[in-house]
Amino acid sequence: MKKILVIRNDKIGDFMLAWPSFAMLKSSMPDCHITALVPKYTKALAELCPWIDSVIIDSTKSATKQQQNALINEIKQGNFDASLNLFSTTYNALLVWKARIPYRLAPATKLAQLFYNRRIKQKRSQSAKPEYQYNLDLVRAFLSEHNVDIVEPTAPFFTFDKQVIAQQKQKLVQQLDISADKPWVYVHVGTGGSSNNLSLEQYAALIVGLEYQVEVVLTAGPGEEEKAKELKALLQQQGVTAVVYDKNDGLVDFTCSIACADLFIAGSTGPLHIAATVDVPTIGFFPNKRSSTPLRWLPLNSEGRHLPFCPPKSGDQPSEADMSLIDMNKTLLDVNSWAAMYLS
Repeated sequence: MKKILVIRNDKIGDFMLAWPSFAMLKSSMPDCHITALVPKYTKALAELCPWIDSVIIDSTKSATKQQQNALINEIKQGNFDASLNLFSTTYNALLVWKARIPYRLAPATKLAQLFYNRRIKQKRSQSAKPEYQYNLDLVRAFLSEHNVDIVEPTAPFFTFDKQVIAQQKQKLVQQLDISADKPWVYVHVGTGGSSNNLSLEQYAALIVGLEYQVEVVLTAGPGEEEKAKELKALLQQQGVTAVVYDKNDGLVDFTCSIACADLFIAGSTGPLHIAATVDVPTIGFFPNKRSSTPLRWLPLNSEGRHLPFCPPKSGDQPSEADMSLIDMNKTLLDVNSWAAMYLS
């Protein structure tokens, strides 16, 4: 197998959780050429990934018939020996089937599985393991079937050169007017619509309750600037200074800026998973329903560098996603104890 197409064309967080799969595949088969099929908004991150050789941009299922046919032709011209659909939908299944890729592997899921000739039963709906491990199971199955010795990947999954980080920190010191001599705590209150999150009041209580002298940086993606500014105002009312970081030069620049943080705090969203991929210590807030638990969406940090929280479990299903049930006083006890390793 020389040319492999790997499909993970959903949200940023989902794509970051595929990085161990790319690492395993390339480390186990260093001579293979890996192409990633991704949406336009994750293209820059795919190009940053050291285990991806080339990128194809997904036209998406909302594209015109002409655009979709052009994508299928582009895949055909790639002459791929195999495809690994880490994310399986009928749309994705039809792409590799119509492109006539000879080996097509994916989870055995619903009607889409009819278009693959290799299927792995995973029962992802049970959320019995992290998402990135479900992805790795597919790669392991592929490598085992081809009698390839499996090289297990380990965190961190990406690091910037020390000089690059030093230059980025200096840029942020000037741009945000923050001190390089204090630890930097980034807080991202946006969700991208993917999951429930804490309220701004809860985030404010968390930040005010930190026992360390830090610079607070409120990060914001497109459309999230107002929420970050609202949180800044709430903090000002309580005597805490924070800065809003909503201007960057694209996703790679944003990723490099995240890599400068000493601690990253967010809900279950893309920037949290970016931070974990570069192994910045993370604190994550997750719903407790089965499809979105801290276990299912466990970030990629090294052992001990992630602290998760979720609402208490109860027999009442709606309460599992009610983030207001997270006790911030109890949370702060755990946060201040754990964060001492990184902020003292």
